[in-house]
Amino acid sequence: MLDYEKILNQNMLNVLKENGLNNNNHLYITFKTNHAEVEIPNWIKQKYPKEMTIVIQYEYYNLSINSNNFSITLSFNDVKTNLKISYDSILSFADPSANFG
Repeated sequence: MLDYEKILNQNMLNVLKENGLNNNNHLYITFKTNHAEVEIPNWIKQKYPKEMTIVIQYEYYNLSINSNNFSITLSFNDVKTNLKISYDSILSFADPSANFG
């Protein structure tokens, strides 16, 4: 049986990997915080032990798109925080600016 959701998510991630973000995009990414290949501070894991959603729109820094993950710096309560998120940990991925998710 085909896993259409997984195929669509992978294709959306491929678009991100190949094209990055432009000023019109904003992404909602929900991922498993307890995934072995996710690197986030312990205080985030404690607050969100299973999953969390991040929004990538106006204020983000150091976005790096890699083959198995992406890393980004986001601000949480005015504290810049580094995140490394494995593509395998992503539960949902949406770009409301393109009406896609």
